[in-house]
Amino acid sequence: MKSASGPERSVFGDDAHLRQYVLHQRALRPGQVLEHTARFYDDDWPLAPASLQSQARGLTLRFTTVPSTHRVVLKRLCYKLLSGPLPDDEERPRVSSIVTTFYNLRLFLVWLDVHHPSTTTRDLTREILDSYQRHLLLTHSSSARRFALRSAVNMLWRYHTDDVDARLDPRRNPVWTEPDTAVGRENRTERIPEAVHSRVLVWALRFIDDFSDDILGAIEAWRTRRRPVRTGPATGKPHGYQQSRIRDYLAAARSTAQPLPGRLGMPHFNAIAYIIGCDRTALERQREDVIQTAIAVGVSEYAELAMDIRGRIDGRPWVKGISLTPGRDDSLTVLTRMLQISCYIVIAFLSGMRDNEIKHLRPGCCTTAYDVSGRAYRWTVTSLAFKGEVDEHGVTATWVVGAAAARAIRVLESAHASLPGPPSQWLFAPLKVGPGAGSAGRGGNHALTLAATNQQLARFTTWVNTYCIQQDRTDCIPDVNGRPWRLSTRQFRRTLAWYIARLPGGSIAGAIAYRHHSIQMFEGYAGTSDSGFRAEVEAEQALARGEELLAMVDQHDHTHLLGPAADTAEIRLEAFMERTQFQGIVATDRHRLLRLLSRDDPAIYPDRYVTCVYDHRKALCRERSSVPQEKPNLADCKPLTCANVALSETNRTEWEAELGTIDADINARPALPPLLLARLQQRRTQIVKLLQRHEEAVTP
Repeated sequence: MKSASGPERSVFGDDAHLRQYVLHQRALRPGQVLEHTARFYDDDWPLAPASLQSQARGLTLRFTTVPSTHRVVLKRLCYKLLSGPLPDDEERPRVSSIVTTFYNLRLFLVWLDVHHPSTTTRDLTREILDSYQRHLLLTHSSSARRFALRSAVNMLWRYHTDDVDARLDPRRNPVWTEPDTAVGRENRTERIPEAVHSRVLVWALRFIDDFSDDILGAIEAWRTRRRPVRTGPATGKPHGYQQSRIRDYLAAARSTAQPLPGRLGMPHFNAIAYIIGCDRTALERQREDVIQTAIAVGVSEYAELAMDIRGRIDGRPWVKGISLTPGRDDSLTVLTRMLQISCYIVIAFLSGMRDNEIKHLRPGCCTTAYDVSGRAYRWTVTSLAFKGEVDEHGVTATWVVGAAAARAIRVLESAHASLPGPPSQWLFAPLKVGPGAGSAGRGGNHALTLAATNQQLARFTTWVNTYCIQQDRTDCIPDVNGRPWRLSTRQFRRTLAWYIARLPGGSIAGAIAYRHHSIQMFEGYAGTSDSGFRAEVEAEQALARGEELLAMVDQHDHTHLLGPAADTAEIRLEAFMERTQFQGIVATDRHRLLRLLSRDDPAIYPDRYVTCVYDHRKALCRERSSVPQEKPNLADCKPLTCANVALSETNRTEWEAELGTIDADINARPALPPLLLARLQQRRTQIVKLLQRHEEAVTP
């Protein structure tokens, strides 16, 4: 190991030997010991031991990629960020942030070495920093990227290192900054288009519900096949016994025209020997007979596992068989990965969990609640939450999910239980199944990294579309603007929030009720961490309401409101119209519309059956209290008696449609039971009175 000398030793002064370990102030992963981690004078600093999240990539800071003139400068800064003494007003950054700082600051140091080769960071001038700013403007079109690169340079001054002139702090230089053109803190993650995510979810559910039994059975068959077979003298059988069994096997294959296990048109001798229960050398003695039999009956990629496919799609087996040939779309390795990413899709899309929360799911994390009749009605999952938490190890948190997500968890548990070796602690640990399955995760991570998950999402889309082409199916995952949609882990949470806000009570992909999921998740988030999901949904709901209000203003739909609150609604909408027209806001101005609603909200809430012109003093959906509630509880709306109710043409159309449905049920033959009939008639009377109260022209 190298010894520290010169400027590298000076960073420690007379501190103890332990201070030479760059992670000495960091919590380490279980099983890691400080004495096996990097020291300051090492060229490479592996950070995997301090990457506490199971899916985190264990990246390495490689200082040999930094110009030698500036190498110690970057080492000093990274050491301070990792374990060194911090200024009083600074917090210790997360490992991932330090990695980002390393790479971004390295770009500056490389630029400095090329354009000012004799200049150290102590010799920096304002002119040099201004030149770097001009360089960024010419080479990076993204203002956010330029901001990140400048921020990395600022770290040299923020942490008060001895390697810069404190009087030159670029944060005080107006040329060093530029106007912020970003859209503030708004979530800019794209939501998955409906045509895409509905097909993605349908195919993910097919893997879980229809294909998983075959894939799990293939894993078990593969595991059994990997067990050593005792043959020869150890079995107590004479040598001729093996030859007899080989002849019997080949004769049976010829008589039944059963293909032999093979690959690329040639018989697979190891697989055949395993099936017969003999050793390879015994089979080689009858090599010519094996080849002739293969010519007569053929060979099959699927004969090695010899499975009957039980899963069906449109009444037919979904695949001919499952092979062990790496790379094939029907290979065990590929199908296992598709099953795991299908489980991820369903859990991510139907729970509102973040990626790192999903990656910390363990076997046994799902609990089912049953009613008195034994029917399952509630499923909860327990994991770790990290966002907004002080404890970087994460805190235990609980989410309520639907039955589909619970099934996905059960399938993953079964897959891991079928694997050879000790069971994994993490449901999203890589499933190492079949030939070519790969080695352990990079950098010591226990669960799939973010990049690996995004790659599997792309592979899932490709697999589905290739399968649809081969099977002449029309339910492929469609392109968007002529290109395949690029799925990413962040999009699921955003898309779910959009659907809860925009399609309450609606359903998609096999009658999965999103309003039901929203109630479950809002009621069921029992962890100590704030998931933030409610805020995302409420932002989407506010945006949807703002767009509806703009539509009412543009189409003058508010002039058709009737009811006790109609006049109030018209006054509020006229004022809202003046503000929107003055500011030039249109429905596509997400950020400006949300800002307007937060400042000048008319407190009008269009809904399916009523338009609420909210006034807390009159609201029957809220309990009377000294603290006014800011918004109505539309789920507890009392339209028959509340003075805040107005009806739009859309609302009246919904009520009239329900009247038609009730009339059809009342007049149905055979007649409904008396109690149900009485309740329907009572409901009809209430609706008619509501419409009569708001519009004299309605005929009962």
